[in-house]
Amino acid sequence: MTDADLTADLISARRWTDQDVAAARLPMIDVPLVSVGGGLGSFALVDTLRVAGIPSNAIRVLTTLDRPDQTYEYLASASQIPRHERIRSDSGSTIDNIWGFPSYALREAWNAKSIKEKMDPLLQVFLEPVFADYYTPRSGQVYESVVRESARINWNSMLVKGVVRMVRARHGGGYFSVLTPPRGWRPPPGQPPSKRIVFRSSHVHLAVGYPGVKFLDDLQAYRQAHDDFHRVVNAYEPHEYVYEELLRRPSTVLVRGSGIVATRILVRLLEDRERKGAQTTVLHLFRHYIDKPQGDDPKFRRLGRNGFAYQGFNYPKAAWGGQLKERLERLDGPGRAALIRQMGGTNTPFRREWEALLQRGRQGGWYQQWIGEVASVDPGPNGTITTTIVDPQQRSVQLAANFIIDATGLESDISEHRLLADLLSHGGASRSAFGRLEMEPSFEVAGTRNDPGRMYASGSATLGGYYAGVDSFLGLQYAALRIADDLASIGFGERIGVSRSVKEWFRWMRNAPIPG
Repeated sequence: MTDADLTADLISARRWTDQDVAAARLPMIDVPLVSVGGGLGSFALVDTLRVAGIPSNAIRVLTTLDRPDQTYEYLASASQIPRHERIRSDSGSTIDNIWGFPSYALREAWNAKSIKEKMDPLLQVFLEPVFADYYTPRSGQVYESVVRESARINWNSMLVKGVVRMVRARHGGGYFSVLTPPRGWRPPPGQPPSKRIVFRSSHVHLAVGYPGVKFLDDLQAYRQAHDDFHRVVNAYEPHEYVYEELLRRPSTVLVRGSGIVATRILVRLLEDRERKGAQTTVLHLFRHYIDKPQGDDPKFRRLGRNGFAYQGFNYPKAAWGGQLKERLERLDGPGRAALIRQMGGTNTPFRREWEALLQRGRQGGWYQQWIGEVASVDPGPNGTITTTIVDPQQRSVQLAANFIIDATGLESDISEHRLLADLLSHGGASRSAFGRLEMEPSFEVAGTRNDPGRMYASGSATLGGYYAGVDSFLGLQYAALRIADDLASIGFGERIGVSRSVKEWFRWMRNAPIPG
């Protein structure tokens, strides 16, 4: 899609006038608040604002998605979390319910049929994490609850389909969001034909998700050099065909990474061997092998053994609402970045079932761990791929595999997202010490204010700000509450007080639609 209706001068300008938009013959629609993204970040803010009494006609969600959980489900399914499997989120992080009650565990118990099925989730929550693994909800339960809440807040009435390529400050306050609608779109009556629509709003919220899929450089180079996108895959790409082929013939798979997604991949491979008869040998390559607890402070240490750093969630629970959260809020940019790296990093939850499966694989010889730096990735004999590593003793070792699965991470640099790159170039935004967007405590994007308008952001692009768990259900809701409070302070809606909160909770319990 070209920018024929946007001149080079207009594209390079940081601030536009209403006359600029009219001269470009761009249809313009007025709305108080625009949320760009349409995923769970947009959903969390819109849900909070609707609970706070903001009518649906005051909000527009600009998105390519049909459902707010669509991208999450796509990534979860690709990384081996189908609807019946459990995600890495606790019982109280209810993305569809800002009160956190009833929790996912209570809902699972309520809907269970047998006494044992009703007691299991409640007992697990009571005993976690010392005598039982952390309770986590099934992904399907989360998706169903989001669909239910979407209908209750009239989500579909706020959707506008299309891709937002840029946001510009407006002379006089507020912002212009430029959206490219789907093919075949027709402008409203009285508006000129155009490839784009401009939304003029007082406030903009950015919740665009992950900038792109991160891929190891050596594997990306191999795929491009040998045009091999079939045998070398990323864990977040659809690759179910790999597991299907492994069931048909004995094969070797090389897995790279040691976080939660790598663990999910390993569990799928080894379960297929035990339950479905696959004759798969799994080679697991570590760059850093962890065999002891991590952290110097005895009060701030995570379990480490067998190559993995173990932690129940992305960050310790105190980072979401305890002393680590308060500590982070007092630090400057570099200090925040250092603490976030210390709290997070690559880790995976400890689950007894997974540990037992990996131990059986080690004992049987079909799960092998290797440590080293990759020197090269090359085509091997008989359709294999040879990964040459340098091990800790500086020896060269060759690992031959039929498939390689990259499970090292998801997030690319924010500049790989066109809208975020444009915001850095023309919107006044800057990078934090963590490399993401520099943020204010209210989740306003620093440097983008255009009084009386505000630009906010939530989700992974804000990591490095004043809150650690931004890329989580609870983090998205926390950001939404801070943004809603900040908007209320400048006259857009009201704070959610006690009486409204109680009234809206009872409305939620009845699944009664929010009027307006």
